[in-house]
Amino acid sequence: MGEIAQALPALTRAVKLQKRAARVGFDWDTINEVWEKLEEELSELKAAFALKVERDKVEEELGDLLFCCVNLARHLTLDPEQALRRTNAKFERRFGYIEARVRESRRELTQVGLKELDAYWEAAKRDE
Repeated sequence: MGEIAQALPALTRAVKLQKRAARVGFDWDTINEVWEKLEEELSELKAAFALKVERDKVEEELGDLLFCCVNLARHLTLDPEQALRRTNAKFERRFGYIEARVRESRRELTQVGLKELDAYWEAAKRDE
């Protein structure tokens, strides 16, 4: 593990760490086990948040969930970095749609309520 560069982006480093561990047999046998672990990690994050535990503990649980998402991507033979890039681009397109609709109404984003913003979001999704 020590040979994996610390300077790598976190998602990329997580993939490399997991692949290295998998090479020696430290891996889930089935994707169902990964799904179960993902649900477990999400439950732990929700519990930590609900209990209002220290911020560091919530961050740790979020990190565990993200690490598990990387594991899921690896088992699906998908690149988590690419998946997140695509989602970022989709978010930018949809939010751009919202910005355009608000500009057309001659208002600022801060003057529009969440309900209306969400309606624009749904319209952006339909237009795609």
